[in-house]
Amino acid sequence: MNTCSLAHPNGQEADSVPAKRLCKGECVQDGSVGGGGGKTSRAVEVSIVMPVHNASCWLDECLQGILNQDYTGSMELSVYDDASTDSSRAIVEGWRERLERRGVSMVISGHDSAQPRGVGHAKNQAVSQSSGTYLCFQDADDVMMPQRIHLQYEACLFNSTSLIGCQVRRDPEGSTERYTRWINNISQDQLSTQVYTSHGPTVVMPTWFCSRDWFQRIGTFDEGGKGVPEDLLWFYQSVGQGGGVVRVDQCLLVYRYHQQAATHSVLEETIWNLRVAFLQERVINQWESFTIWNAGKQGRKLYRCLSSFNQKKVLAFCDVDENKIKKGFYTYEESKERPKPQIPVLHYRDASPPYIICVKLDMTGGVFEENLKSLHLEEGVDYYHFN
Repeated sequence: MNTCSLAHPNGQEADSVPAKRLCKGECVQDGSVGGGGGKTSRAVEVSIVMPVHNASCWLDECLQGILNQDYTGSMELSVYDDASTDSSRAIVEGWRERLERRGVSMVISGHDSAQPRGVGHAKNQAVSQSSGTYLCFQDADDVMMPQRIHLQYEACLFNSTSLIGCQVRRDPEGSTERYTRWINNISQDQLSTQVYTSHGPTVVMPTWFCSRDWFQRIGTFDEGGKGVPEDLLWFYQSVGQGGGVVRVDQCLLVYRYHQQAATHSVLEETIWNLRVAFLQERVINQWESFTIWNAGKQGRKLYRCLSSFNQKKVLAFCDVDENKIKKGFYTYEESKERPKPQIPVLHYRDASPPYIICVKLDMTGGVFEENLKSLHLEEGVDYYHFN
């Protein structure tokens, strides 16, 4: 639980504030998750979807960012409080008048059970009670720049079946440097080809913007709770159903890094298994044969995690390590086959595409990247990055 706190302007405690909803005009709510259950007589163009759990020390700055938006269309803020034990609910309520004067209607609900029900549940509830044609996902610990909604809204008009992201500024500055460079600098084409890497979605969840129609087509977030990467699961479902991935190439979000973030509860092995499954489904199952680039720990682990059918498609490992190449092969000791499979280990120049690359990017001073570039291959055809 976050121990930060902020004094609330009216001194209210979170538990004293009931779940409320402001509706301008006649209201009807059907409670269907992801279905735009909240209906108003005035059409809302953009719903800002914000789950909240013990976010008191960040909320004022987050809500100020919403107040500062230069978007001129209709907006609402849909907040679902997932059993906060701090003053989060009271802080949100304290911003109601300022946001309404700005023209941002508010929907606030939640629960006060002993345990939170998880980020997936909170997002689903916030979507369900909202009514906008478009959904702008906002984390309570981040801050949107003034142009965020209007630029992502414009991008979504031309990409109605896509997930729209943006570039970010990491706070504190310098945290997760490699990850931040990757978020901001991969090309538009790589937003679709690098979806299997360990970094996760190629547009990060706190920057997501999409149409309600597309969200409903994909379905709701997984509600498995703590430890479930609901954003990665939804992202893979979207890509798997033909959804595009688009990034607005401007910094539109301050993306905070801190130890209370929900992402820290997700095990690396959980992410690994999802990535392997999606890689096999989308890529390897369609190939007749391929090479794993990296005869070391990560490459061998990928091989062992493949289905037996796909293991037989591996022509070789390739590497630059002379000791691995000199040995000549990798023996799959865990195999029940007799004799045990032995997969050749080759120099990368002697191997054949397509490749699944298990070498970390941005870690060798550009040496690996130059080696790959020298082969004149096409990403998404001749190779995919996995690490």
